Amino acid sequence: MTTVTDAPPLAPTPTPEERPPRRRGRLTPYWLLLPGILWLLVFFALPMVYQASTSVQTGSLEEGYKVTWHFATYWDAVADYWPQFLRSIAYAGTATILCLLLGYPLAYLIAFRAGRWRNLILILVIAPFFTSFLIRTLAWKTILADGGPVVGALNTLHVLDVTSWLGITAGDRVLATPLAVVCGLTYNFLPFMILPLYTSLERIDGRLHEAAGDLYAKPFTTFRKVTFPLSMPGVVSGTLLTFIPASGDYVNADLLGSTDTRMVGNVIQTQFLRILDYPTAAALSFILMAGILAIVTLYIRKSGTEDLV
Repeated sequence: MTTVTDAPPLAPTPTPEERPPRRRGRLTPYWLLLPGILWLLVFFALPMVYQASTSVQTGSLEEGYKVTWHFATYWDAVADYWPQFLRSIAYAGTATILCLLLGYPLAYLIAFRAGRWRNLILILVIAPFFTSFLIRTLAWKTILADGGPVVGALNTLHVLDVTSWLGITAGDRVLATPLAVVCGLTYNFLPFMILPLYTSLERIDGRLHEAAGDLYAKPFTTFRKVTFPLSMPGVVSGTLLTFIPASGDYVNADLLGSTDTRMVGNVIQTQFLRILDYPTAAALSFILMAGILAIVTLYIRKSGTEDLV
């Protein structure tokens, strides 16, 4: 036997008077985003469009510049200043590696071993931000001065003999050499490496380390299999925050280096402010931006994580 059950009656269609009022405030998130969008348009997008237009102009400051779609400026910029581009990438890459080697142990210490001293160490990490970038760089000019204690100690240990042979110092001098520029970049951008690393390490559940120990994993194995893979978002974020601004920096190369250590940022500054060759300066800026974007894109894909801190 089959039992036939009646289907439940359909709910009556509400009349316009019975319909619930439209939920108000649906546009509120968009209104909140509007100031940020306008800020990006005015102070980022429009200047980018203006610089793109400048890079394809021809003329002079006296006669005026006109858009003639002169794309040869890009080729000329690469042909004339490719050593500065390579030097910028090399200095920034070296400083980024040094920041990672110096910053990871300190971030690990703050996250897992600092205890009640954690806040104090964090304050010390960000303490350089309390002074001007220029003052911090000038301080390194005093630290690495000829005849100073640092140079004297390096001479005593015969370190400068090795670095001179490698071509990163010049005789008994450290200033006006690649080593001085890299030291300045490493110091100035080290906090940008430590803070993302600390944030990523601090999120790791300590019970994972205990579980690795219960499985008889040695400390190095625990670090290699658990800690470092889980801290990769911090590693990627820290390296990007260090490499990108270091590639376009010109202050350290200007104050701590020489004409032989000029980076592309110094060339752009000179073209904009001294030579007044605006098309070349704009083209150099776009070439640098495109190069950094290509390197960053490849790096993020190879790192295996897009979960940035």
